[in-house]
Amino acid sequence: MSRYHSYLNTAATVLLQYNGNEPFSASLKKFFSQQKKYGSKDRKQIAHLCYCYFRLGKSLPKIDMDERILTALFLCSSEYNNILADLKPAWNEIIHLPLNEKIATLPDGYSQLLTQLFPWKEALSEGVNPESFNRSFLIQPYLFLRIRPGYVEAVKSKLFDAEYESVVGSRLPAVEVVNKWFRQIGENCIELPNASKIEDIIELDKEAVVQDYSSQRISEFLDIVRPSRPDHFEIWDCCAASGGKSILAKDVLGDIVLNVSDIRESILVNLRKRFDKAGIKKYKSFICNLSVPDSRSAFGKPTAAEGLPSFDSELILCDVPCTGSGTWSRTPEQLFYFEPSDIAKYNLLQRKIVSNVINGLKPGAHFLYITCSVFKKENEEMVSFIKEKFHLKLVKMELLKGYDHHADTLFAALFIA
Repeated sequence: MSRYHSYLNTAATVLLQYNGNEPFSASLKKFFSQQKKYGSKDRKQIAHLCYCYFRLGKSLPKIDMDERILTALFLCSSEYNNILADLKPAWNEIIHLPLNEKIATLPDGYSQLLTQLFPWKEALSEGVNPESFNRSFLIQPYLFLRIRPGYVEAVKSKLFDAEYESVVGSRLPAVEVVNKWFRQIGENCIELPNASKIEDIIELDKEAVVQDYSSQRISEFLDIVRPSRPDHFEIWDCCAASGGKSILAKDVLGDIVLNVSDIRESILVNLRKRFDKAGIKKYKSFICNLSVPDSRSAFGKPTAAEGLPSFDSELILCDVPCTGSGTWSRTPEQLFYFEPSDIAKYNLLQRKIVSNVINGLKPGAHFLYITCSVFKKENEEMVSFIKEKFHLKLVKMELLKGYDHHADTLFAALFIA
């Protein structure tokens, strides 16, 4: 048996042991911790085969697993591949062909692969191009950095010193993006290959944050509410998670009064560590379950400062839990295991959270609703719900389409009370 047959067999073993109940990266880490015989190159090859398998989503459910893995590798690759050269040499010879031409070389039953991959076309938000969106699952997204204020030249200098080459101008085809290149988008955004070891080059969170391109575009909504007196401008990031959008708000709006909350203490522990690196000291953090009927009664004691927030917020930033469907090209196992009934479950949770959160919004203040979903039930239907139930005025709404930029897709809607 060749080394590449061994990779294929191991990938199949890993996939058969996985049930989708945890991130695949965590499951893969556990597997390799128990199988010490695999070196770093072996692990990389096996992991790549597994992720390619997931990238086919709901398509080709009945074909043999080995064949599905190799088909996925063929469609996800654009350069010579050693595994295909050994196991599918005819495919390797045409690896550079456009995707549609490669699909045309496959058996007749594979022709509808792209439409089967993500079969919920009717559930998509307005403006999503289904074909372009589906194609994006077969491509590994880029890594994006947002350079923080005052660090643009320092970060670029460090990237150059690390022998990265700046690429300026029109977007490069994915095949041309290699490890020695980076590209600057606008003033503060840096695009890099996904596997770039940025933590070895710059001081993360202090000089720049890892933040998807579409997520960085939330700054366009924050610009609308930019205060004249930041030190008197209070915001509440109510589903703060790791705090990426709070750091963005600080960088865009200035030295604002910042309140952050999430449902678990462990999440806030990580947030505080990140804030410490980012030099953010002036904030209050507290545990809050916003899905309960009276969210104020669920507030825990703040851990970063004395006293509860005043709930006199000029801006509530509400990045709600969602299907995450706009990020599945980064975590394709979620596409593979997704059940459409989850959309309604998340919509119900979003309605509960929004209903509790808007109680903290004073007249004339803004409410920013955000998802990383492509489903209209989580996006446009939630906008209608907010307008009708709470009589807020819609200021700006946009689907931030990342699938044309090797990035995530987000949805954002800004309201004023």
